Amino acid sequence: MLTKAPRGTRDLLPGEIEKWQLVEKKAAEACRLFGYGEIRTPVFEHTELFLRGVGETTDIVSKEMYTFRDRGDRSLTLRPENTAAVARAVAEHRLYAGVQPLKLYYVGPMFRYDRPQAGRYRQFHQFGVEVFGTGEPTMDAEVMALAMFFFRSLGIAGLELRVNSVGCPACRGEYRQALQERLKEKANRLCADCTERYEKNPLRILDCKKEKCREVTEGLPVLTDSLCGECGDHFKLVLAALAEVGEAFAVDPRLVRGLDYYTKTAFEIISPALGAQSSICGGGRYDNLMEELGGPAMPGIGFAAGLERTVLAMEAAGAFAEPPGLMDVFVATAGAVGQEKALGIVMNLRSAGIAADKDYMERSLKAQLKYADKKGARLIVILGEEELQVGAVTVRDMGAGRQETVRLADLAGYLAVLLKEER
Repeated sequence: MLTKAPRGTRDLLPGEIEKWQLVEKKAAEACRLFGYGEIRTPVFEHTELFLRGVGETTDIVSKEMYTFRDRGDRSLTLRPENTAAVARAVAEHRLYAGVQPLKLYYVGPMFRYDRPQAGRYRQFHQFGVEVFGTGEPTMDAEVMALAMFFFRSLGIAGLELRVNSVGCPACRGEYRQALQERLKEKANRLCADCTERYEKNPLRILDCKKEKCREVTEGLPVLTDSLCGECGDHFKLVLAALAEVGEAFAVDPRLVRGLDYYTKTAFEIISPALGAQSSICGGGRYDNLMEELGGPAMPGIGFAAGLERTVLAMEAAGAFAEPPGLMDVFVATAGAVGQEKALGIVMNLRSAGIAADKDYMERSLKAQLKYADKKGARLIVILGEEELQVGAVTVRDMGAGRQETVRLADLAGYLAVLLKEER
């Protein structure tokens, strides 16, 4: 019986992986323009990192983590998110001792035991940024602007930026008590998840998408009305900065995010084209996370964008062009020309920066040309016995429908010019 990939995972195959490569290239380019450097953290960390950083009462920690004990009986967890891991790396390697703000980005797989559905897998991928060292409100606006810039560079239109403030532990604590008091008599009408959240993390009830929970919470006071002076002023300045850079946004008082480390600004980017699972990016400020992990007091802000949903949004927008072929040039042999000669020419072309390939299946010339067409070769180099005797080959331009005889010594330069003209 064939062994298949585990449920909630999938293989990215040729023909699709090119889409991902484009997304990752655009992410790196956006970060270069905004001054962010790449960081790569291990795919597993000590479980304690996520218990302290993400929060024991969150759904991620209580229900979704892949945790195991290694042969040294240490508890390790496949990373369910990367903000805590990046913060750990910053503290461990004392990156905070350098120039601030410290701007970082990452691309990589995360792991959560969740119910697989369109755009949601148990192994999924995120592009994210993290900034450490500044609590300045314009940095909040820059991070959101970077996320929107990235998505627009991919050709995704119709995006909605939703913003809220979840305050600081002081003002959020007071609001939490008031919320529990208002919900006390209605708690039996909540869904099973929100019944559990009522005691542990009542703010998450506001973010529940189930209709009966939204009815129960209709008309409740909003957190932005309970912000302390500092958090209220910060939020006003963030919104003013967004308006200054021309980013349209909507204040969403129900937006609270699912992680305990958030403070002040929280935001989400929605792509309506994706239907019910419309969120493709979320983030916010986490000014106390570094201290929670044992590092110095250091404010931070960031976001994470799901690449699976990003690719789905691009497909819905028709943003992918026809993928390029896997080769620029195919070297075909006619008659009794040896394959060794073809391989030598192919290697010379590759050394000149030209993507080239040849036949390895002993096909006829006709079959070779058919294969080259399927692989998307732009140009065909035909090695004929008579031409090779005088040091020449035939170059066929498939797009233009013409062919010429070219000296073998001039071949690489000639092909480079043709390919440049086509591009």
